[in-house]
Amino acid sequence: MTSISAATGPRLRLWREASDTHIRSRFGGYYYLLAWAMLWLTSRNPGQNLWLWSGGVLLLLGFFILRSSERPTEQLPAEQLQRWLDQRWVLILLQSLAWGLMLAGIQLHPGVIVSHLVVMLCVVVFGTALAFTYPMRMPSCALAILLTYLPSTAVKIHLGIGDIGESVALVIYLSYLGLFLYRWHREYHISLDRELRLLRQGEQLDRLSRTDALTGLSNRYQFNALLPNWLASARRQNSMLALVLLDIDFFKKINDQFGHRAGDLYLQAFAERMRQLFRRDSDILLRLGGEEFAVLMPDTSLEQAMLLAERFRAELTEHPLNIPGQNPAQYPPLTCSLGVGTFQPLCDDSAEAFYTRVDNALYRAKAGGRNRLELA
Repeated sequence: MTSISAATGPRLRLWREASDTHIRSRFGGYYYLLAWAMLWLTSRNPGQNLWLWSGGVLLLLGFFILRSSERPTEQLPAEQLQRWLDQRWVLILLQSLAWGLMLAGIQLHPGVIVSHLVVMLCVVVFGTALAFTYPMRMPSCALAILLTYLPSTAVKIHLGIGDIGESVALVIYLSYLGLFLYRWHREYHISLDRELRLLRQGEQLDRLSRTDALTGLSNRYQFNALLPNWLASARRQNSMLALVLLDIDFFKKINDQFGHRAGDLYLQAFAERMRQLFRRDSDILLRLGGEEFAVLMPDTSLEQAMLLAERFRAELTEHPLNIPGQNPAQYPPLTCSLGVGTFQPLCDDSAEAFYTRVDNALYRAKAGGRNRLELA
């Protein structure tokens, strides 16, 4: 799922606008060509002025090819999406101007006799289509409507075609179209805001489902999802993958003697100590449940993992956990047992097999006296 952080939110808005602009305009070129053909075939002498009609077809065909030549992709950075949108709007405005001038031109041409009703229908229909299709940018869309609407309307008024009531109706409809453009613009952005809000909520829920609420580390669900993927990647790339399992020694006594609140404080302090010691960017720290923790270490050899794990164990022994707001002498010092192993393709045929092998090493450390490390 696409991240909706503060940095990527504006970029996602650009992507939605670019995608909607492309999708909504895919078939527009067909309708311009169809309307021009209808004007041509319904004119009084379709066989005359072929250069004018065919020239219009070629011009509209050129716009159609330009509109279909490039489509945005979700991977484009914000600058390229903005550039694509700006170029697409220049194309929309140029086509609107060309269409308006073409409709005005056939009314002014002395050798072309077309139905005034059909011309006005083309003006109204394409103006409405622009308002409905491109409400995401209201000023640009309003300009495109005026470029479509005004040339032939001005010619109509100049030549005195139709009665005054028809001209008034066209002006009133243009005002009505402006009001609807404003409404569709608001509805588009309200819908977009709602979609982004839902995506953010979904992202937050997904993050919460993969995070241990007490310690802030990744949880067992995340571990079960990551381990098979990392194993597959290590097998495919012939790379190393180490796993460290940690279990706090005699943790049940803490809960029994001092209560679960003290146990929670210990777990939080233990997780913070893990962050201090396993602080490489590639290390993935997890709480698997209860007092059991894990560290996934991609591109790490057994010797490297063992050194880091042993350093953590020794630091925990030499420098006991500091429980915030509590007297250090009130609680006994904690130690932990560790199992360390690396992925072995010949014996680990699954994520479960790899985990079981390292888990067995952890149990050997506990059975051997605790506060020690065993290699798998």
